[in-house]
Amino acid sequence: MRKLLVVITFSLLSVQITEAQQPKKPNSVEIHEAIKKLNFLGSVLYVAAHPDDENTRLISYMSNQVKARTAYLSLTRGDGGQNLIGPEIRELLGVIRTQELLAARNTDGGEQMFTRANDFGYSKHPDETLAIWDKKEVLNDVVWAIRKFQPDVIINRFNHRTPGSTHGHHTSSAMLSVEAFDMVADKNVYPEQLKYVNTWQPKRLFFNTSWWFYGSREKFEKADKSKFLEFDTGVYYPDLGLSNSEIASLSRSQHKSQGFGSTGTRGTQTEYIELIKGDLPEDKTNVFDGIDTSWNRVKGGKEIGDILYEVEKNFDFKNPSASVNQLVKAYQLIQQLEDTHWKAIKTKEIKDIIAATTGLYLEAVATEPYTTKDSEVTIKIEAINRSDASIRLKSIDISAIGVSENAETVLDNNKGKNYELKGKIISSTKNTTPYWLNSKGTLGMYNVTDQKLIGTPETKHQTEAIFNIEINGTIIPYKKDIVYKTNDPVKGEVYKPFEVIPAISASIKDKVIIYANGPAKEIPVTIKAGESNLTGTVSLKHPEGWQVSPQKIDFSLAQKGEEKTLVFTLTAPKNQSEGYISPQINIKGKIYSDEVITIDYDHIPFQTVVLPSETKVVRLDIQKKGQNIGYIEGAGDVVPESLQQIGYKVTTITPESISEETLQPFDAIVVGIRAYNTVDELKFRQKYLLEYVKNGGNLIIQYNTNRRLKVQDNLGPYPLKLSRDRVTDENATVKLLASDHPVLNTPNKITNKDFDGWVQERGLYFPGEWSKEYVPIIAANDKGESEKKGALLIAKYGKGYYVYTGLSFFREFPAGVSGAYRLFANMLSLGK
Repeated sequence: MRKLLVVITFSLLSVQITEAQQPKKPNSVEIHEAIKKLNFLGSVLYVAAHPDDENTRLISYMSNQVKARTAYLSLTRGDGGQNLIGPEIRELLGVIRTQELLAARNTDGGEQMFTRANDFGYSKHPDETLAIWDKKEVLNDVVWAIRKFQPDVIINRFNHRTPGSTHGHHTSSAMLSVEAFDMVADKNVYPEQLKYVNTWQPKRLFFNTSWWFYGSREKFEKADKSKFLEFDTGVYYPDLGLSNSEIASLSRSQHKSQGFGSTGTRGTQTEYIELIKGDLPEDKTNVFDGIDTSWNRVKGGKEIGDILYEVEKNFDFKNPSASVNQLVKAYQLIQQLEDTHWKAIKTKEIKDIIAATTGLYLEAVATEPYTTKDSEVTIKIEAINRSDASIRLKSIDISAIGVSENAETVLDNNKGKNYELKGKIISSTKNTTPYWLNSKGTLGMYNVTDQKLIGTPETKHQTEAIFNIEINGTIIPYKKDIVYKTNDPVKGEVYKPFEVIPAISASIKDKVIIYANGPAKEIPVTIKAGESNLTGTVSLKHPEGWQVSPQKIDFSLAQKGEEKTLVFTLTAPKNQSEGYISPQINIKGKIYSDEVITIDYDHIPFQTVVLPSETKVVRLDIQKKGQNIGYIEGAGDVVPESLQQIGYKVTTITPESISEETLQPFDAIVVGIRAYNTVDELKFRQKYLLEYVKNGGNLIIQYNTNRRLKVQDNLGPYPLKLSRDRVTDENATVKLLASDHPVLNTPNKITNKDFDGWVQERGLYFPGEWSKEYVPIIAANDKGESEKKGALLIAKYGKGYYVYTGLSFFREFPAGVSGAYRLFANMLSLGK
């Protein structure tokens, strides 16, 4: 047995919370609230389609006022949206929004669940949605979520009876929930799930309705409300100093990548839910009316309830540990429950409460932020009991490094104990990455084959420490993820997850490389060591017809974390062509080809994503006129970098600097997506942009939404009104309306072939009305809809050109869509 290095400390820990990753340190009020929830045995499942769909007022109300176990089932992770805080899109945006949902639930007291459905973008009808998602599999996941969570009550955010009236994902989420309600109790439905869960039948299913779904407040007032329940969700919590609505706003404000910062409100706020299935409660203010939510609900629960109701009633806020003896006794009884569902839930809850009442703080901290398989790591352990309770640390088990140590140490009041453990990461440990990205899925579904993983919000960390704690003779195990922490001069104590990464990784900075100005390009490949003393070779896998030189490059990396950039020359074929390149690292015959991507924002935990390192290369037949492009950033995109790829010099223009003089040198000015929704300064600077056009300039404005528009009256030089028109089918036929217009002819001849291979959509938020000065260039429509002609409008104004486009160039450029580059080059060339 390894000898423990023991250091006894007497200092108190800081309780200041500054980072999303820091451990919770509940105060007495929070502990008492947790005891109230411990004594409530009822569950509510809220169902919708995306991050931000959830009604945080209702989730917070059910969790904090009713004390119910409350979860939000979001069918997708929001992968198809835009990102207002950084460059990440698609899968990486889904990682961010997953964590934002977890941060929201951490704020409002709920839990978070998902299905395998991929947010493939806006859909106008559930028929399309369910075809792309694979209805059978997503329904499988909804049934699984209900059986696993066992809700008494399900509440749908959207109306299942109105397909085609809103986002197809929205209606689909409600339709699947309604269908699953009648299936979950049938053992013949998805029987393979029953290896892990039991059948279940919720008591009631509701639709979270409001006046919005009726079209007006007047129509809602006249609606039949005989099957409605209503709640005042504006309740005030004196112990917290917050209204429920304020908590809900704090929760919603976690959706920072969507710009959903929300201002808290106070006062009465009524929420309505309409019964869809099940029995109508007699008490229409109590969604659990007629459902036993006491400890009497489970066999053997009465004795537990007798103890815990007394603990709740007599809780000592100045000395929470006075309840420890009774809490431990209840813990012992919970371990004897036959109901495995409530046993698991209440075991976790009461363990956390016992630790909180004693001020028990347990932590396992790695001395480095990451490691690799078979590498030695050092873990520093801290254990402290901040109460008079009789507590003994029996042992510490860290299976990831093969260490199990018997501590047998008494934890006296406020006398901390520190240990240092060393071991090697076992070779079977998997690299840290979101589990749903481990293998390639389809347009509509992530590929997850492990039934137990489906629906879980994130990958369970494999590096954890189990502290076996003895309290009053009862051993209670506590699991703690191993973390890494540092002291930041500004932020103070900063936590990060401790990650397992590949021994070596490789990346190519640009995920799309366009060949437009010559046959050859230098391709820098950056390799990074996950461990020390690595030697080998790097080669570049490339498409047929392309040539690479040299064939391979030798490398040597002495230190962990060391980086080197190796440069290959890749030559494209003469004709238009595209494909993918991938670095291949050979170390003693083992090939490594993954990239380690990190995502670091203050409002969510640090994320590590391991994905195949891959870059699209495109030999593009393209001509262009003009050289100097000014770019005004909007809500975030990679259009500037994409234009640089095809040979333009792009200069970022800050909104504050816009003037007649600063705009004059540019051949064209491009405004980023949603800039007129997000940049206040533009309402003062728009006159300079229009004057630039009048004097001979070329102004290209990319899509904006018709809500929260900063510039209303003079978005264009002539009347122009935005709408919600969009074409969501990326393969929709495009009609060229102005075949003689320069934008379709020079310097590149644009044909229908240039609209092949577009991704996710044609475009969004097209203008719906415009004056005669604008020339509509193209038309397209989704199946069964009228033509939409507002995707690309061009007006001659003075000596220059004004261009407004809702085409989704911000999606097409990162995907390397050739035709999108050619068309945009023509837009930039207008007037040249």
